Amino acid sequence: MNYNKKNIDRFFSINPTIYNLLNDAENPLMAKNFLKVYIDEMINILHRNNRTIQPLEWSLQMNCLQTFRRIISVRSQKLTKFNIVKLLWHLAKENIKKLPDDLNDGFFEEMSRLFAGMLGKSGIYNDDMIAGNVRLKGRDAAIDRSERLDEMALKAQKIIRKYKCGLDESIIKLRQENKKRILNYFKATDAEWNDYLWQIRHVIRDAKKLGELVELTGEEIKAIELARSNNLPFGITPYYVSLMDKTPERTADHAIRAQVIPPLDYVETIIACKQDPSYSFDFMLENNTSPVDIVTRRYPMIIIIKPYNTCSQICVYCQRNWEINDVLVPHALASTAKIDRAIEWVKEHKAVTEVLVTGGDPLVMKDDKINEILAKLSAIKHVERIRIGSRTPVVLPQRITNELINTIAHYHQPGKREIILITHFEHSYEITPQAMQAVQKFKTRGMSVYNQAVFTVENSRRFELVALRNKLRLIGVDPYYTFNTKGKEETKKYRVPLARLQQETKEEARLMPGTVRTDEPVYNVPGLGKNYIKAQQHHSLLTILPNGKRVYEFHPWEKYLSLSNTFIDIDVSIYDYLQEMKKRGENIKDYQSIWYYY
Repeated sequence: MNYNKKNIDRFFSINPTIYNLLNDAENPLMAKNFLKVYIDEMINILHRNNRTIQPLEWSLQMNCLQTFRRIISVRSQKLTKFNIVKLLWHLAKENIKKLPDDLNDGFFEEMSRLFAGMLGKSGIYNDDMIAGNVRLKGRDAAIDRSERLDEMALKAQKIIRKYKCGLDESIIKLRQENKKRILNYFKATDAEWNDYLWQIRHVIRDAKKLGELVELTGEEIKAIELARSNNLPFGITPYYVSLMDKTPERTADHAIRAQVIPPLDYVETIIACKQDPSYSFDFMLENNTSPVDIVTRRYPMIIIIKPYNTCSQICVYCQRNWEINDVLVPHALASTAKIDRAIEWVKEHKAVTEVLVTGGDPLVMKDDKINEILAKLSAIKHVERIRIGSRTPVVLPQRITNELINTIAHYHQPGKREIILITHFEHSYEITPQAMQAVQKFKTRGMSVYNQAVFTVENSRRFELVALRNKLRLIGVDPYYTFNTKGKEETKKYRVPLARLQQETKEEARLMPGTVRTDEPVYNVPGLGKNYIKAQQHHSLLTILPNGKRVYEFHPWEKYLSLSNTFIDIDVSIYDYLQEMKKRGENIKDYQSIWYYY
């Protein structure tokens, strides 16, 4: 427990009225009634006197008051099994023995910001932020605004440029040196390097071999060895290893290493969870949405088929890594009978107009098997669109051969049927000339390429995702979805607060042209599907726990179409996240508005 009398006094000094109401109450129930009356009166005052307050500050203040009213409600208390008013009451009464053990700075920071916002003192707006001189008119006003927009854009572009891209000349040269070093190690040729089968045969599967190609930290070695000794999947293509910097500081290649080298606590958690018979790794409840083997259905018109249950390499926080035994494991291909039954199921359900073929990574299958599946799906008249979900252009671009493209493009028939590639670039450092060439092979045959990114601690710094979006567009990839990291226990080190994704969308992505910021930020609700977090009516904050973590209620996508359950999830602490950003060299004052995204 983090109890400091001076900190508590400072906390309550932000809003002395709340402290007095809590202190005057004889019990938590009375305190709740006092607070409800106070909030209602504050809202009434705002509605009567809003002309004296800057409109945006008025809106933020109103939002804070409504948020506080919601988190102290009986409904929130019942859903979360936590009474925040009781905690505040014990704090005001200085009942130290009644305070929870996990009470920490994250809670006080959250409530301090909320209390300040309730008084219209958030501090995120100031005179310098007022756009333009209200006395200017016409051309003078336009020039003044243009200068301010220049300043805003140039400041953003300066930050964007600090994130390196694999298309930068200096990085291309660095990767050529990496490639040469790896080829010398394997005693291989350029021709072999460009052969995807050679890449697959030489997938790196242990810490010893990886450590001979790039320098590893002691913790990285320990994590990989522990994973392998416990039969956890691990593997990296030589090509993807060439994208790693030789030294282990993770200054530029942080997202690449984090993608495939599991954190030690991840491995330890996975091992512990495997020993717990009550724990399910199926976080997304795919078993509950599988009407027939290798088929998943969450939406009315699109279904997922998973014919191939492995990849050319393993992404640590993959949604389906619990289903994958190892990289390129034998017998990963579903039986012909299973695949045919899944396709027959699609044929029987005429409401289905779109099929996502994913896995695993279906583009690791042989050309004839890909052709067979596409041919059978294309023969179904009501299937208008086939998506292929694959990270191959990112981790194994050599696989995108002319023969493969010819096979896939054969089924792309404008006006009748569309073939789409959905890929997964996570960082601008993954974008290379080879990846661009792979993408362009699809584009030049008229097929669209979209990207789904996962928003993790590794790509969540200010404008880091903007840098990715911008480069993706330049190589021919449309940003499509940005997923909030799954709330799985084992991947907690990767998680980013929901508020940070909201902040990134509205403050950083919004500065870019509309053609670049085409992705939709979503939270994937287990068993239900995508929740569009851009709109607040799709989710609500229920409470703030003593450890500073927020508890949200997410609404199903079909909330206005049919009755369905909501989903309650505990987010990661904003305070802890900002401390991690501080360790990574960020000025956390630049993130201060994050607290007001509810």
